[in-house]
Amino acid sequence: MPIIVNLDVMMAKRKISLNELSERVDLTLSNLSILKTGKAKAIRFSTLDAICKALDCQPGDILEYVNKEKRTTNR
Repeated sequence: MPIIVNLDVMMAKRKISLNELSERVDLTLSNLSILKTGKAKAIRFSTLDAICKALDCQPGDILEYVNKEKRTTNR
């Protein structure tokens, strides 16, 4: 998938645990973990909004687009 989730990076920068973020954004640990590991197929804007508020960041700090064609040709 060309969208990479950098939630773990932002959590480390903000020194916040998965448990604490889960409480702040009112999302289950399992759903947050699925998002964090990049296994999520979608994210609601309301969830993204809550995460950005909790981590004081922009959506682009969490989600990154990687062009697969460019990535494979640069190897």
